[in-house]
Amino acid sequence: MNDKALIIIPTYDERENVEPMAEAVLKQVPEANILFVDDNSPDGTGALLDEIAAREPRVFVLHRAGKEGLGRAYIAGFKWALERDYGLICEMDCDFSHDPVVLPRLLQTARDGADLVLGSRYIGGIRIMNWPMHRLLLSTGAGHYVRIVTGMPITDPTGGFKCFRRAVLEAIDLDKITSNGYSFQIEMTHSAWMKGFKVQEIPIVFEDRRAGYSKMRANIATEAMLMVLRLWARCGFRRSPRKPRD
Repeated sequence: MNDKALIIIPTYDERENVEPMAEAVLKQVPEANILFVDDNSPDGTGALLDEIAAREPRVFVLHRAGKEGLGRAYIAGFKWALERDYGLICEMDCDFSHDPVVLPRLLQTARDGADLVLGSRYIGGIRIMNWPMHRLLLSTGAGHYVRIVTGMPITDPTGGFKCFRRAVLEAIDLDKITSNGYSFQIEMTHSAWMKGFKVQEIPIVFEDRRAGYSKMRANIATEAMLMVLRLWARCGFRRSPRKPRD
């Protein structure tokens, strides 16, 4: 298989994090490339990324006109990757809540046969640092809700530390992915699972952001609840894939 790896990292006002993040990612996976997708950050993140890319050939920057949300940023990054020869495409946050140390294990799990690898905060126990109780309850409750409604046997469906094999993204009609907040993560995983791809979770430790400010908004939970119901209806209210892929 083609195992050339691309790490996609969306940014909006992440000037404090992008340089240490690029260094940390390339230290862990020096053979990989990074694509930062910047939504015209007011704090100058995009300009700093251009400076980093000018001196580091493994770093690329995709500039977008404005803030259109997490889902749109990843879709733009996926399309950029599919136009090139990347075989493994990862998602991760820029705030160090996703530890770059996990990247080699994420990629190796895909190379060993998983079609979609999810870094789970909940498999085998809860491993989250510095979250208030209400946010933890919201996240775990969302996971239970997704499993009950869709039948998808995933412990952390809202998690955003992932690795897709190219074939998964090629099989999904990215133009029909409609969600944009954290429900985007649910929709992408559900789309892959319903197509019969092998989804595998690995345990990770999640630490809340080190610098900058959180992009979480109050309407995210409502958006996710409605998206799950739409996903269930879209697949004819089935709660399992028609046939696993070989």
